[in-house]
Amino acid sequence: MRVRSQQWPWFAILVKTGREKTANLLLENAGYECFLPVNRSTRRWSDRTKLIDVPLFPGYLFCRVNPHNRLTVLMTPGVLQIVGVGKTPIPVAEEEIAAIQRVQTSGLSAMPWPYMQVGNFAEILEGPLRGLTGLVVKIKSGVKLVLSVSLLQRSVAVEVERNWVGEVRTGKPTEKDTLRHRYALLPSEAVDVNDESMPAD
Repeated sequence: MRVRSQQWPWFAILVKTGREKTANLLLENAGYECFLPVNRSTRRWSDRTKLIDVPLFPGYLFCRVNPHNRLTVLMTPGVLQIVGVGKTPIPVAEEEIAAIQRVQTSGLSAMPWPYMQVGNFAEILEGPLRGLTGLVVKIKSGVKLVLSVSLLQRSVAVEVERNWVGEVRTGKPTEKDTLRHRYALLPSEAVDVNDESMPAD
């Protein structure tokens, strides 16, 4: 019976830094459904330039695991532990993984970002991330949508067009039930963040 026959929750797997891809491949070969969010970046050497995939959450990957039968995962080379409290694994919120998966398939560039829980948030009403809700941060070139994995207290940011952003509110993105597609798109100047709360671009 293959591991994927049961839809187990997502868990964050702590791995040795630099071994994320190897551990991800080994777990997938063992039949696990895994997700390793990456950002494609350009690495330059004196004689050449190469595109490489850099993990968005260095030292972590995500995997659907039966929390009562996790020995195979823990014995995988490169794996250190399953993130949790003590010896009890704690699942990652399904919607948080789904949001980052949307970013990965959108073709938009993402990057690690300082962890944010509250701020100005909005629903994305247009573009490849339509329907996602997250924190919005104004930067020099436009607006970034910040999405977080609460369990890891880490965030990623993806640049979006100003006219994709719906009504901006203050609080937590989990309050997205207050947002609906009926809200009209706002002019670009409606997206505003106090300078002192902005991470450096």
